Amino acid sequence: MPERIDSYRDLVVWQQAMDLAVAVYATTRTWPKEELYGLTSQVRRAAASVPANIAEGYGRENLGSYQQFLRIAQGSLKEMETHLLIAERIDIARRDTIRPLMDSSESVGKLLRLLIRKLSNE
Repeated sequence: MPERIDSYRDLVVWQQAMDLAVAVYATTRTWPKEELYGLTSQVRRAAASVPANIAEGYGRENLGSYQQFLRIAQGSLKEMETHLLIAERIDIARRDTIRPLMDSSESVGKLLRLLIRKLSNE
């Protein structure tokens, strides 16, 4: 881990959120084609929104805005989880393919909460 944060790309939370988004895209490639503009699109957009909001907030160079974008990232994370659980319930995705994504989401969520707390103390 770098001693200094020079970019949002140095943040472990952003790196893990990027990995999660890539994993979501890989997982959803096998979903039914008729879901491409439905659930597949929704879960992908929510997953991509997490690292995008972390980056956007970092780029605002305003503490309050940064924290707000981190909270939006948290919301997108929960949205993504919900879409994944719906996919499981309607038999688009199997539990064993969803579980690693949910575990990664939990890790990203914890890091987001820690970062928000850290920024609140500054």
